[in-house]
Amino acid sequence: MKCRAESRGDLPVALVQLNSTPDVERNLACIGEYVAEAAALGCRLVALPENATVLCSEKDKWKFEESLDGRQVSTVRELAVRHGVHVLLGGFPETNENGKPYNTQVLTGPSGDIRAVYRKIHLFDVAVAADTSHRESDTTCAGPAAAVVAEVEGWRIGLSTCYDLRFPELFRCLVDKGAEVFSVPAAFTMRTGAAHWHVLNRARAVENHSWVIAPAQVGIAYGRRESFGHSLVVDPWGVVVADRGRERGMLVTRLESGMAANVRQSLPCLSHRRFGVVPLDVSPE
Repeated sequence: MKCRAESRGDLPVALVQLNSTPDVERNLACIGEYVAEAAALGCRLVALPENATVLCSEKDKWKFEESLDGRQVSTVRELAVRHGVHVLLGGFPETNENGKPYNTQVLTGPSGDIRAVYRKIHLFDVAVAADTSHRESDTTCAGPAAAVVAEVEGWRIGLSTCYDLRFPELFRCLVDKGAEVFSVPAAFTMRTGAAHWHVLNRARAVENHSWVIAPAQVGIAYGRRESFGHSLVVDPWGVVVADRGRERGMLVTRLESGMAANVRQSLPCLSHRRFGVVPLDVSPE
């Protein structure tokens, strides 16, 4: 079934759920197939998960770091041009002069232009069980504490990555910069994903009356790390309108124009704030 906008202003989107590997060329070939399929279905935005171009152990990440002009981003830009769509590369290891790469998200437009670059702010340094700990900061540099919002066909999209989802103040800053959609590309672990993935994505949607698009990694990578999957689209009322489950593949849906503004008018929590208030325009789209 084709996913073409049913009314002016709707945004047809595809979220790609990957099981990426340390083989960059294999991952890029897989991404190319999904972007082609999404474009053929009429989608205007194709969102890829965190670590889309390479998913390897943290200690090996330095082997794959590249600049924004490198093979990974350049290939995604070429795909955007070839198929005439926006492509959101959810995360790749970007070279950084400080010695450790950034975890960088890149939004590319249909002409191949880079519309936005977001470097993951909050790094996954946790010990969720006695035998399960992660130290992303050992091998990755945190990005600057700045809210990044970009435009896709009239829609304002606020960028975040994976662990950022646990920090609601970031999403409130994105709303204050005009976001009505949040991108949350991720590689949530099985343990944390099963407990918190759905509730956190729904919470960010509800408390900000915004859409959430959250493409995810799924399955076992490099023989040991298992990702939760369940790529999601959540509407501004907090309803999960699409969930890819635990299978690789793509989910296709559309974001309805006017819904965020309508929810913000009928339940005006954003204008009722008493802390950190920034005036918002909640007029109909």
